[in-house]
Amino acid sequence: MKKILFVTSEAYPLIKTGGLADVSGSLPIALKGLGHDVRILLPGYALAIAAGHFEQVKLLHGDGEIAILEGLLPDSPVPVWLLAHAQYFGRPGNPYLGPDGKPWSDNPERFSLLCHVAVETAMDRLGLRWKPDIVHCNDWQTGLVPALLSDEPGRPATVFTIHNLAYQGVFSYETFVRLRLPNRFWSCQALEFYNQLSFIKGGLVFADRINTVSPNYAEEIQSEEFGAGLEGLLRHRRERLSGILNGIDADAWNPATDPFIPTNYDIDSLEKRPANKTALQQAFKLARDDGITLMAWVGRLVQQKGIDLVIELLPKLMQMPIQLVIVGSGEARYEQILLHWARLYPDRISVKLGYDEAIAHLIEAGTDLFLMPSRFEPCGLNQMYSQRYGAVPIVRHVGGLADTVADANATNLSLGQATGVVFRDATADDLFQALNRGFVLCQNKVLCRKVQRAGMSKDFSWRQSAQRYLELYELAMADRLTADSLLQITAST
Repeated sequence: MKKILFVTSEAYPLIKTGGLADVSGSLPIALKGLGHDVRILLPGYALAIAAGHFEQVKLLHGDGEIAILEGLLPDSPVPVWLLAHAQYFGRPGNPYLGPDGKPWSDNPERFSLLCHVAVETAMDRLGLRWKPDIVHCNDWQTGLVPALLSDEPGRPATVFTIHNLAYQGVFSYETFVRLRLPNRFWSCQALEFYNQLSFIKGGLVFADRINTVSPNYAEEIQSEEFGAGLEGLLRHRRERLSGILNGIDADAWNPATDPFIPTNYDIDSLEKRPANKTALQQAFKLARDDGITLMAWVGRLVQQKGIDLVIELLPKLMQMPIQLVIVGSGEARYEQILLHWARLYPDRISVKLGYDEAIAHLIEAGTDLFLMPSRFEPCGLNQMYSQRYGAVPIVRHVGGLADTVADANATNLSLGQATGVVFRDATADDLFQALNRGFVLCQNKVLCRKVQRAGMSKDFSWRQSAQRYLELYELAMADRLTADSLLQITAST
């Protein structure tokens, strides 16, 4: 049995802004199910504290300003430690962004504190009477942990997972000084990045093992196109870099038992699925029409996700017998353009700003086509949800989308392996051709049903991925032992 400290800035259902929360809420449960002692450490946001039952177990500051709260991840046996700090984490709303949509100015201090407390927890210096074998860190908010642990005698092994390399936690040199980080870290071999402080480099440079959330993305980030300036470092550490495909919560995302959809169904009762399409049309005040092709989007309204390509195609799409449902938030310009089109075509286009878990489930159960035309996508989860629910994903051949969706070309269709429509270039023309292929597929009920069945037959559960993480932990622990041996040899000579 391994002891694993899972350090993250969000975990569903306590707090969620994206896929990191889904992974942080599912992988620890899968590891626990395999017999391992895994505990989650994350900030004690007001929303997170309110979402569970937590009690104070350790006071870290005399006036009660900083404390550790303990509880369980809701509906699971996984212990959670929340780092409570009213000034840093007690504020309402988005954990990273203020009401103006810009990052909180004190984010470096907030997540530096999380990292320092993670180190103290990992070294069992907080009186919690538990020391992990592995510290698993996630994204830039936890990047300082492997760096700070690097000089600790008898430290646990470290794994750092990149969920999205585009977000790196880069701040000024003045921030480095203000955080009182060791001077030795101000080096291009450590945390310095073009004369700035890079949190993510702490993980990329110092972790025993690095991984990202799909095999294809692990290869892509070693290239200039996807490396975000860190491709050289990642190529340098490629022997320690791997990709493990994210899984999904197969219990929460199961059309046969999903409480969020009006009509449950499975691969053997797909004839029941259209009732959810009708419910989706009603929920979004679209014209009820069984024959029209319904397309949907759930995700951030940002260029990375390709929403600009969808917007560019709206004049063409409105000439076709289709409806479009969009749920998400992001850049104000995209939000306003989409709302304008929804006003122009109220029975054809419906837009809901924000995120709603129940609506997300209904969309997967009711839409014909699910749009994910991302410019880059480390893993993606919605394309997996779509296949599990019998929706046909339209995806670009990047990252985890390329790893999980088999194109409905002639060969794959004949072999019964096609699960979606895949296109190559991030252009409106390529996306339109893919959408048109998806539209034609939906008109052919026999072929469409074949694609739906192939997608619903795939196993995207955490079972296999969790086992891969255990193998990664073994490698990290072996690397740690090798490093210790080399240090002892060096010290004795």
